Amino acid sequence: MADLPRFVVQHHRATGDHYDLRFEVDGALVSWAVPKGPTLDPTRRRTAFRVGDHPLEYLLFEGVIPEGSYGAGDVVVWDTGTWRPHGTDDARAAVEAGELHADVFGHKLRGRLALVRRGGRGEREQWLLVHKRDEHAVEGWEPGEHPRSVLTGRTSDEVLADHDRIWRSDLPADRAQVVLRPSPGSVEDALSALSELGGQGTWEVFGRDLQVTNLDKELFPGRDGEAPVSKRELLGYAAAIAPTAVRYLSGRALNMRRHPDGAHTKGFWHKERPDFAPPWVGAWDNPDADEGETRTYAVIDEPAALVWAAQLGALEWHAWTSRTDQPHRPTYALVDLDPGSETSWADLLVLARLHRDAFEHLDLQAFPKVTGGRGIQVWVPIMRGPGFEDTRQWVERLSRTVGAVVPDLVSWKWEVRSRRGLARLDYTQNAVNKTLVAPYSPRAAAGAPVSAPITWDELDDPDLRPDGFTVRNVLERLAQRGDLFAPMLAVEQTLPPLA
Repeated sequence: MADLPRFVVQHHRATGDHYDLRFEVDGALVSWAVPKGPTLDPTRRRTAFRVGDHPLEYLLFEGVIPEGSYGAGDVVVWDTGTWRPHGTDDARAAVEAGELHADVFGHKLRGRLALVRRGGRGEREQWLLVHKRDEHAVEGWEPGEHPRSVLTGRTSDEVLADHDRIWRSDLPADRAQVVLRPSPGSVEDALSALSELGGQGTWEVFGRDLQVTNLDKELFPGRDGEAPVSKRELLGYAAAIAPTAVRYLSGRALNMRRHPDGAHTKGFWHKERPDFAPPWVGAWDNPDADEGETRTYAVIDEPAALVWAAQLGALEWHAWTSRTDQPHRPTYALVDLDPGSETSWADLLVLARLHRDAFEHLDLQAFPKVTGGRGIQVWVPIMRGPGFEDTRQWVERLSRTVGAVVPDLVSWKWEVRSRRGLARLDYTQNAVNKTLVAPYSPRAAAGAPVSAPITWDELDDPDLRPDGFTVRNVLERLAQRGDLFAPMLAVEQTLPPLA
């Protein structure tokens, strides 16, 4: 069996939910899309559509194809193994003739499959897929009852929520698979290479060649007697945090804030993708952009792209709360506890603890983080469906309920100037193209503080500060405690009605 060609079935949730059946033939993967998936039941015939051959590099790909790429969606290796053609020594000729019989030796699929063209040639020609009546046939057997990956044991939802690789269909096959979580050794090698560069040069990071400049430039002053933060240090932080941070940026338009030499821009470029952007940096054109507004946004789908953005001066990362495939459907409801000039840190903690109690009462999973500035934010993962108007109204109702408990601490956006020194519960951030700073993003301030996830229990820690985590200490915290926002990626919940 070891010398036999390979086959794979990938469960692919793209524009439509389907299974891709692929056989290794002459150095390529001859492929069919099967909407209902293959089965061991010989009484259930399946319609299959012939699609273009895929490269062998795609054989065991499991992860996500980013928005904007052909086949965008999540992919799970539902089954794989070896196969051999039956009744012929020339599988390619059999396919061209319109009938292929295949003996498959997989984890889930075993026995003989038959594929027969039902008429027509060309793009997406229609075929019939059946399992023959043999010792492996099982009546009533359905692929949906066996959903887990044979490689990792994960479901499609689990892969989508916490994938570790993407496939860039716009790149050559030998460079199309991008590992989002490189080994610690490869990250260390990249950081060592960065330290050895002079003031500029070519830096290989995450398999990409990146031109870096002005590495010894001081970007932020130090604090508490520390040395200033240089561009070299910031790029090193970006490389170290990118495999974690990219999970909260992928598939989303990015409002990047360039500091200190440029003004804040909502997109990284204004009207079109610039020539200096490498082909492996994603882009998205906002179809709703008005004249004079940013139309083309960078989309950071891989770690190297985040390092590239940092090299160009994007020192704060603000991803949209909706994805580019459905820009008017948020995946989070946002609570922004914004201190006023008269708000003490102790007062802000009171408001945060009240929100903690509210979410516990509502049985909602919500995830807090300090901003790296003066505030606290709470992200509430939701199932896509409601629009921004719905999430904004829900957060406003929640905020008013919480604010009513401590009316002397809070103000509202439209209230008179005399109350503007108080904390603001800013529900207006729940709108398209409005963002809160992403997890692990540095902030443009002395010492390069970081917006860091925290636990609800840490609200009771007397040492907690909103800007206490920096590019110099947050990586140690991440190594010790893990990514506290990671569970959020697997949560889809409905916002309950509020009285």
